[in-house]
Amino acid sequence: MNPVIRRLGFIFVGIFFVINVGVMVWQFGWVRPREQCEAAHKWWDSGQRVCATPILTSDVTGRIIDNPQAREEALRAVGRLPSPPGEGQAAPAARVGK
Repeated sequence: MNPVIRRLGFIFVGIFFVINVGVMVWQFGWVRPREQCEAAHKWWDSGQRVCATPILTSDVTGRIIDNPQAREEALRAVGRLPSPPGEGQAAPAARVGK
């Protein structure tokens, strides 16, 4: 076999290997931590790769949210309450009869 073809084969296999390692590092070092952070209803800072816990302004200031609906929505927004059933799901398609 021609040594140039053999050398080119090794070069292409080496490049393929380096690209695959790079994709794995990207997936497990950047993408997966972001997905886990967002699944836990936290805030992902991609600049510093930090998963931060959101807090309510009322926790810092000591003020109480008087409106129960507003308090429930605020707690749900920071992930302290589970989402109501059906939220985030698409509405069923309307049936068209003849």
